[in-house]
Amino acid sequence: MRRVRVTVEEARRIALAAQGFDRPRPDTPTDVRHFRRALAAIAVLQLDFVNVLIPAHFLMIWSRLGPYDRTRFERFLYDSGEHTEQWAHEASIVACSDWPLLAHRRSEYQPWKNSPLRKLPDRAGYLDEILDLVSSQGASTAHDLPPVEGPKRKAGDWYRSIPRCALEFHFGTGQLAVRRRLRNFQRVYDLPERIIGKQYRSAAVEKTHAERELLRKASISLGIGTAHDLADYYRMPVRDAEPRVYELVEEGALQRVLVDGWSDPAYLSSEAKSPRSIPGASLLSPFDPVVWFRPRAKRLFGFDYRIEIYVPEAHRKWGYYVLPFRVGDTIAARVDLKADRKASTLRVQNAHLEDGADLQNTAEILATELHSLGEWLGLESVWIRKSSAFEKALAAYF
Repeated sequence: MRRVRVTVEEARRIALAAQGFDRPRPDTPTDVRHFRRALAAIAVLQLDFVNVLIPAHFLMIWSRLGPYDRTRFERFLYDSGEHTEQWAHEASIVACSDWPLLAHRRSEYQPWKNSPLRKLPDRAGYLDEILDLVSSQGASTAHDLPPVEGPKRKAGDWYRSIPRCALEFHFGTGQLAVRRRLRNFQRVYDLPERIIGKQYRSAAVEKTHAERELLRKASISLGIGTAHDLADYYRMPVRDAEPRVYELVEEGALQRVLVDGWSDPAYLSSEAKSPRSIPGASLLSPFDPVVWFRPRAKRLFGFDYRIEIYVPEAHRKWGYYVLPFRVGDTIAARVDLKADRKASTLRVQNAHLEDGADLQNTAEILATELHSLGEWLGLESVWIRKSSAFEKALAAYF
């Protein structure tokens, strides 16, 4: 695809196609081939366990596949040998083949600044002891390790036990990997040689080459984006990314183009598809790559998105857990959802129609999505606040 200038409408379709939205949801989305294809398009499945609706990474797969067997999906993630957890965008699921590309990150990993490990006497000895315990007793959680007295906590400190901090440190440096997650989402750690294939553990990739490959992967998953967009995908400093982006342009993996209305030049992946239309509709996770980098969401969709989980309730504009709602290649609405499991009800606490979207058409399509989502979550009913014309139109379908 050789282009000089791209309209923003084309850029939207390219971006959505790169994330797998160029095809309808499958009729039977429980096949591992569907999981594999969805994960390949996303490349970095950001983990987030806020459970007001469903953990965000499960919702990302729903957005692309519709109702799927979550238990089977989790088995595929942790038992297939194809994927693993790593620090990538944030804590994420990535392909095991990315393990060598992230080696420079693991080698530079340091405990977070408030980690009690920093004040622990004989830290090196204790960390060695933790590795020995996991090596001898097998896959372990922090509760499987002997408790250790840590420094006194100040009021308001977010508490992590010393054993948990040690396991997280070894995960960050690559001396441990994640075997699976428990029902309460707690990590179970094990030695990488018991989880990651030898061909990935033994591969050595020089840092600049690894950065270039990560940016190539980012460009494929984005389809089109600025240097800042590409750098953000794997949380790379832009100053480090820009020389690698230029190298990818030189080798033909990227083409520099102008997008109407964008102030910065964009880079189009050589593997990008440019469909004439994008089918279907889907609720999007706040951590979906389509919207996770807020400046790009604004440029692509004219969608000013903010997560208000940490905003005091009185100051929220949209709601606590607000999801963008995609219809075709536009963001037509945003809805604040909560799974009220005690009442077996999907609560639509706020629904807002975006400028330019058709009220009745959007309400009808969103109602279908909410019906399906509630059923998949095992909820028996949908409740909708009726404060706006859009909410009233939506409620008419329930």
